Amino acid sequence: MKYLVIALSTLVISASAHASCTTFGTMTTCSDGNTYNTIGNTTFGSNSRTGSTWSQTTIGNSTFGTASDGSSWSSTRIGNNSFGTDSRGNSWSCIGTYCN
Repeated sequence: MKYLVIALSTLVISASAHASCTTFGTMTTCSDGNTYNTIGNTTFGSNSRTGSTWSQTTIGNSTFGTASDGSSWSSTRIGNNSFGTDSRGNSWSCIGTYCN
């Protein structure tokens, strides 16, 4: 019985950790309140539970966007190297798996 309770608990936790999503055209709506709408190379996101919104655009190997707090961020990937600026204005870079 102890193992059955553990197995069922694990199943419930696993099931609740993933949102189910439905896509119709360019709009994806998920059970966790998130909605995504992709128009061209830009994705707009919102969450009906929190009221937050965000967006991101990809052009070539660069992606940039606006976080839910209104701040901007960017990322560029060239081969195994990536660099950018996070939503707090901090620069970052990765060479292979080494990041600073």
